[in-house]
Amino acid sequence: MPKPSRIPDRDSLPESERRQTRPSGATLETVPKRTRRVFSAADKLRIVKEADGCLTSGKRGDLEALLRREGIYSSLLSSWRSQLGAQGAAGLATKKPGRKPRLTEAERRNVELLKRNEVLEKKLRIANALIALQKKAHEVLGIALPESDGDT
Repeated sequence: MPKPSRIPDRDSLPESERRQTRPSGATLETVPKRTRRVFSAADKLRIVKEADGCLTSGKRGDLEALLRREGIYSSLLSSWRSQLGAQGAAGLATKKPGRKPRLTEAERRNVELLKRNEVLEKKLRIANALIALQKKAHEVLGIALPESDGDT
């Protein structure tokens, strides 16, 4: 059972947060939204060990008292236990939400460089075709090609 949240008294909120006027002129009282609790891996491990201690002590109601004191449900405790059993203490660490990236940073950089290489090769093919076309045009028109150094 979660810990009961303390709802702030009407008088403790500033007037701007307490009342909002609607277009009809009626006021609407609001209560600030509770923030979500986040447990660290150390807290999760501590709670799981305490829960195991409560079960081994054999005293009736110890586990329920622990759950009430910590403000968690038994289903959350059982999921922590399964994470601990499957992956050890590292499994209790918080994970970044959302999809996992398909590529690592090195793989992403490699793909980027391969794309860049393809673009440069395409530009090189076009440049070589233009140079060959210029040579043919010079041959057909009988214009002497300018001398070039071997550097370029």
